[in-house]
Amino acid sequence: MSDHQPDSHDERPRSADAIRRGALALAAVLVLALPAALHYTLPQLEQRPAAVEQPKPRAAAKLRQERRFAHFNGESASLDVRRMAHWVADSRDNGTRSFVIIDKREARVYLFDRNARLQAAVPALLGSARGDDTFPGVGDKPIAEVRDEEKTTPAGRFIAEVGESSSRGEDVVWVDYDAAVSMHRIIQKPERLQAMATPTPEDNRMSFGCVNLPVDFYEQALRPAVDRDGVVIYVLPETRPLEQTFASFYDVRVPTRVAQH
Repeated sequence: MSDHQPDSHDERPRSADAIRRGALALAAVLVLALPAALHYTLPQLEQRPAAVEQPKPRAAAKLRQERRFAHFNGESASLDVRRMAHWVADSRDNGTRSFVIIDKREARVYLFDRNARLQAAVPALLGSARGDDTFPGVGDKPIAEVRDEEKTTPAGRFIAEVGESSSRGEDVVWVDYDAAVSMHRIIQKPERLQAMATPTPEDNRMSFGCVNLPVDFYEQALRPAVDRDGVVIYVLPETRPLEQTFASFYDVRVPTRVAQH
């Protein structure tokens, strides 16, 4: 046999050694690589958002039942006034302000505090023309030029502002300044005082659009509420539904025990 031909018995041990060395090298690589893999994997696990705990059925039901209602303190009011007051209370549309509801059909004004508790309810004189919209430019006209059909008290949601009447030289609460519509003390004319004193609303439509109020109510209830809390004014429509005038309005289911108060 030639010296250059390897002995087959010597070749087998060398191959086994090579395999063992390869296995040891692979194990070393794995040992070095494993911490790196853990290093990049763990942060990914930590970044997963925590599971949001769902409310228990009882808690969710309780939240649905926590509604607010207006309190009328035994005062009678039309269905639309009650619907509106309960919606304001439940939706918190008034924020932290007191609020006023003007019922044109019944010619009556209701003042609530910020927590929807009735403070006072009084008759009022309103615009002689029936309608819920303001005629364009009517606020810039001299009184003598205002046509009969333009003497409306507009429906809608307004923020009360204290101002001054240039014609009478006294303070007023503006409903819609641009339309020259305000709430103010009743003008001391016999026909107006007589209309205010009658128990029916039929003769209470006689102003140019402003809301005439009893002097005591204006000075002792309305004006202090405007100064203290601010007031949101809701003038109810008389020619269309509440839902058409107040876009976010919804009916509040009122328990019988609450509806009677």
